[in-house]
Amino acid sequence: MKNIALIGSTGSIGKQVLNVVRAHSDMFRITALVANSPSAEFERQKEEFGPRLSALASKDKNAALAAAEADCSDIVFNAAGGFSGLEYTLRAVRAGKDVALANKESLVCGGELVMAEAESRGVTVIPVDSEHSAIWQCLGYDRSRKARRLIITASGGAFRGRAFETLENVTAEQALAHPTWKMGKKITVDSATLMNKGYEIIEAHVLYNVPYGNIEAVIQPQSIVHSMVEFDDGAILAQMSYPTMELPIQLALTYPQRHSCNLGFMDFTKAFSVDFEPLEREKYPLFGLALRCGESGGTMPCALNAADEVAVWAFLNKKIKYTDIYTVAEGVVSSVSAEKVDSFEQLCEVDANARRLAERFIKNMI
Repeated sequence: MKNIALIGSTGSIGKQVLNVVRAHSDMFRITALVANSPSAEFERQKEEFGPRLSALASKDKNAALAAAEADCSDIVFNAAGGFSGLEYTLRAVRAGKDVALANKESLVCGGELVMAEAESRGVTVIPVDSEHSAIWQCLGYDRSRKARRLIITASGGAFRGRAFETLENVTAEQALAHPTWKMGKKITVDSATLMNKGYEIIEAHVLYNVPYGNIEAVIQPQSIVHSMVEFDDGAILAQMSYPTMELPIQLALTYPQRHSCNLGFMDFTKAFSVDFEPLEREKYPLFGLALRCGESGGTMPCALNAADEVAVWAFLNKKIKYTDIYTVAEGVVSSVSAEKVDSFEQLCEVDANARRLAERFIKNMI
């Protein structure tokens, strides 16, 4: 029986983690639940799963963070959203806990800190994002295995194929109409802008210790091929499945074993297409901005993430236009300088400063 501390239990990923636990109640037990805000959903989860610990971050942040360190869990599943997820990851790792990581910001903003702490404590960081789980599977669950190239796939989001300059007046509802995945609002907008794919390249650089020049992104509209790894002999391994997060969620908790999953099997008796298209960077300027910040390194990805969080929520709340997300993010990163990452406290300052700058840019737009 594996005891799980679940951070972010009421979000899209958190709910799917609980689906996996329900399906395999003989294998998994929820011993700690953390959500951000009070809700009827959280109360139902507590009643159903009976965790030893539960906390709301908005009510008692210290209690929420303590859940990531508690002795009652074997693994911490971090499904928190945003920069706040980084502290949970660091707390869990420092407590010697393996982390199933679905919080992008942990590696985008604080990857150097997280991986250094994990290595020093012999802790395993298990990728949960479908793209990074795919790469991990193709590497035989060995993140240190050498590869010539990592190829990360993208659906292209809600506006695939459209020129950026034609998107000025698109609505939040249109941006949230993802063609293949059902996700939270923030990540769905980031998938439309392809900022999300830029973040994944930063994550891949950190997770697999691969130079940026050896990581590529390609459009795969059906979201069937989740990512690929090319080796020195030219062989390419790909992980394929219908688009669902429950497969990588479950695998993060059961590897190297595989078990039945709530997923339809692909039917090769029927014709279907798996297409690849080049990622045209001029159509996705936020993707290019993310790569630029990743290659600059240090605190730049942290500043970018903060600016993007503020800008995306401003767009969703109809304060700015879709194309203004880029304007805000680019304005913020052009206003700050990269610093070597020294501590979590430093990253908190970078995050707060970038948010202030983003709010100032947005105020000047309104």
